[in-house]
Amino acid sequence: MKEHRKRRGRRALLAAAVVVVTGAVLAPVASPAFAAETAWRDPVRSLQQAAYPLRSTEPGRNTADLRALGGMIGGAKVVGLGEATHGSHEFFTMKERVFRYLVEEKGFRAFALELSWSAGLEIDEYVQTGKGDVRELAKRTLAGSPWDREEFVGLIRWMRDHNRAHPGRTVHFVGDDLGAPSVNDAFFARITGYVRQHHPAHSAELDRLYTGLRPIDDAFAYLRKPLGERQRLATQAEQAYELVKGLTGTPGHDWAGQHARFVAQTARFLAVDLADPESLPAAQILRDRAMAENVAWWHRKTGHKILLSAHNGHVSYVTDNPKLYPKTQGAFLRETMGRAYLPIGFSFDRGSFLSKDTAVGGEWKRFSVPAAPPGSNEHTLDQVRFEDFYLDVRTAQPPARAWLDAARPTRTIGTLFPVEPADISLGRSYDVVIHLHDVRQADLRR
Repeated sequence: MKEHRKRRGRRALLAAAVVVVTGAVLAPVASPAFAAETAWRDPVRSLQQAAYPLRSTEPGRNTADLRALGGMIGGAKVVGLGEATHGSHEFFTMKERVFRYLVEEKGFRAFALELSWSAGLEIDEYVQTGKGDVRELAKRTLAGSPWDREEFVGLIRWMRDHNRAHPGRTVHFVGDDLGAPSVNDAFFARITGYVRQHHPAHSAELDRLYTGLRPIDDAFAYLRKPLGERQRLATQAEQAYELVKGLTGTPGHDWAGQHARFVAQTARFLAVDLADPESLPAAQILRDRAMAENVAWWHRKTGHKILLSAHNGHVSYVTDNPKLYPKTQGAFLRETMGRAYLPIGFSFDRGSFLSKDTAVGGEWKRFSVPAAPPGSNEHTLDQVRFEDFYLDVRTAQPPARAWLDAARPTRTIGTLFPVEPADISLGRSYDVVIHLHDVRQADLRR
């Protein structure tokens, strides 16, 4: 019965709306207190009033249904768009759809991904110049990541096509993360080459500080180095950053300094003591702070508005796993940018996705979950009559806002499955929520 209701056509919804309006005219008027109490007992009615239906999650279609979302985003400079799994087609294609809309209607110029800064620069070079092959690029820069998927090949290709057609307002690809990066000799040369050209007296000192560190071709192999050696190299990388940061007054200084900061961020993150569980939360704080710093730096340097793509747990204001992730990228960005940062969270009722069943290494596999159980956030959201929809939690009526502010079990699926739902308050975590009825696993890169 529910499946039939969720998939009603526009004509059926219009007919239902006529019935509701007619009934409202004929029915006796309830007191505000009674209405609020009724809505709290049945939050679906209040959520439905706040919901805007989505016609599609696929890019390249009419975007009239996104106009209300544009109004919700308003003047935000960085929009965090999450994902409830790291491997579902609809989350990935919806990101491209929203990004296209923001580029075309709101003047956004950059797409930032939970991918290493060094890999992001390689992708952006293709997006700007078209040199090389997009599939070979994806194989090199995305291999092993959750985004090594056909959907992201399509996104990168669209960005290149857009730049070819609009040379006066090009878009850029940004990697903001430290996760499993390949920091090769070519990347280190961006820093050492700048110093050698503009400040040659400091070149030997920089080379000394980077000795033993460059390159980092395999982060997992790097982690097998003795802890003491990794900590020493992290200190040297931080000293190198301070050195480069102090060499001001020449063209390219800002970029060389940011590249050196990324090396320092990466080396410190990889200096984690894997044998000490207490060190892991500190490493994750470092990582989320670094992601926020890199996004904020790009915005300050370029002035670009940015769509920031990451897992729900990184874009949200509030962590869904306080023991391992004490503070989120979204929390750091709110501190740095205030209301110029706006997070959007995804939820879904059922479907399939890609994840792993081992904590380290392993292959991406297909998993699926049935309809969300009663008592979960997803179960209630899925009672709204629209199959897919979004709503602004900030402007929802008090009964809906009260429901959204309460923490209850919610799916948050990353690189490891199975995993227990986390108690999440949607209203305290995001400014906007997008709910999808069902999803399917992302497409493996061909």
